[in-house]
Amino acid sequence: MNNNNRHIARQAALISLCLLLFINAQGQDAKENRKFDYFFYEGLNLKNAGKYDAAFELFTHCLAIDSTSAPLLYELSSFYLQLDRPDKAVEMLKGAVRYGAGNFTYKMTLATTLRNLGMYGEAVEAYEELIAGYPMKMELYYYLADALTQEGEIGDAIRAYDTLESITGMNEGISMQKYRLYSLLEEPENAFKEVEKLAGKFPMEARYPIIIGDLYLEKGKTQEAYESYRKAYAIDSENPYYIVAMSNYYEAINDKEAAETQIRTALVKDNLDIETKVAILSRYILRLQQSQRGTENAATLFETLIGQHPEKTELRLMYGALLVANGKTDEAGFQYQLVTEMEPANAGAWQQLLDISLKKQDSQEVIRLCTRCIELFPGASEYYFYLGIGYFQEQNYDKALEVYNEGLRIIPSDNKQLLSTFYAQIGDIQHQAGQPEKAYEAYEKALELNDKNILVLNNYAYFLSLANKDLKKAERMSAQCIKLEPDNATYLDTYAWIFFKQGSYTLAKFYIESALKKDDTQSPELLDHYGDILFLSGEEEEAVIQWEKARERGKKSDVLDRKINERTYIEDPNAK
Repeated sequence: MNNNNRHIARQAALISLCLLLFINAQGQDAKENRKFDYFFYEGLNLKNAGKYDAAFELFTHCLAIDSTSAPLLYELSSFYLQLDRPDKAVEMLKGAVRYGAGNFTYKMTLATTLRNLGMYGEAVEAYEELIAGYPMKMELYYYLADALTQEGEIGDAIRAYDTLESITGMNEGISMQKYRLYSLLEEPENAFKEVEKLAGKFPMEARYPIIIGDLYLEKGKTQEAYESYRKAYAIDSENPYYIVAMSNYYEAINDKEAAETQIRTALVKDNLDIETKVAILSRYILRLQQSQRGTENAATLFETLIGQHPEKTELRLMYGALLVANGKTDEAGFQYQLVTEMEPANAGAWQQLLDISLKKQDSQEVIRLCTRCIELFPGASEYYFYLGIGYFQEQNYDKALEVYNEGLRIIPSDNKQLLSTFYAQIGDIQHQAGQPEKAYEAYEKALELNDKNILVLNNYAYFLSLANKDLKKAERMSAQCIKLEPDNATYLDTYAWIFFKQGSYTLAKFYIESALKKDDTQSPELLDHYGDILFLSGEEEEAVIQWEKARERGKKSDVLDRKINERTYIEDPNAK
């Protein structure tokens, strides 16, 4: 073989080798792509099935295979938002936009996320880029204007609304936003011009002079407001919001009788639908509340309206809320009860009845209501929770435990906070029932589910200290409570009591005195503990004074009486 033939043979062999390597590389890339696709779509299936932890794990694995996949980065961003990692969420979204070949959804989600996270400067840039690509998407201008407003660029926000107005034409929403922004810039003339332009363009719309009148009224210009309202009347004398406006005007000039007359006039009008009447009455009550005037007179207006429309449950719910606000809970309860009879599936009415019963500590009524609600709403765990409280208050501990265990069965396994709350209640009940070891087991389960359950940390620590058991563990849990809520008198008292039980009287005294400074409930229990701590600190006379104060504040116990009479510390045998 001559040299030329050998050279050709070597070139052929080299080309064959390169071709083989290329084919192998292509095969490897195809294999990686298939692996990526499998894990990514499996992750989507898991996410759609609600198995978020497993989905996140697969998506993270996909990221190691291909960190430039826009759909993957987009999916991961939502997980990082849920994990309270906004920095990573934004990083993922920026990557999705970078590799997403102009995908509108990715860009829009990035801009919205930046705005929601308060990163307004970057959000402005993102919205401006979107508008450049999609100039006819009207909502983008609203979002841009909002981001600019939040960034403090009020003038630029107004210009964004101007651009939008040039595309859509003048409308009330844009004009009112510009009015608000001009008001922020303290340019009242330009602000009013926006609304006046509306009134000029739509001269037969009574609501615009009403809006102008309202704006005058907000600024205390009652005469100008009155004149604007009269213009509205000239356009449409039957406009119901004119009546509300005049009622507000009479309120502003302190003519309450005339204000109520206006509202009553509106409510008895046959040509007004019930929705408008409800809106008028709602607005009137809101006005009364904002001006800090009594809402008692509104009750008669409700009665008038209910007399006209007795079947409208929303009226009764509103009336009930007003009655509760005025401290008339029995009358409110009557309205809510009527709603539950008319609409048994109205969860709002049942909840209001339950709230009233809980505040009155009417355990029998709580039990009745929750039992009925469990029949109507079997998947609602809150009714099991309050039913357990009702039985607990009745000292029916077995029934309370039965209810909470039933509740545990319907709570989703991923709702760890709620599960922790139920185990906390179980622990409290078992301790009250004289089963401390079972109580501790329940508390441990509660803390496994939520290690920051502060009520469990405090109660568990306190009960351990009463039993002189695992005091160092009690101290650690109580210290965590203080870290979470340093100004809570109850938690400070527990911490002091644990030190007392350990014989650390100086620390006990320091924390009980801190508790007393923070206490706004005048708790006699804290004073009793203070007396005990003082006595074993060698301050016997001052201890007796604190025990006497505890008795004066309402604490009744044979042990406390003996401590005062015998002027000595006596451990309470019933404290377990």
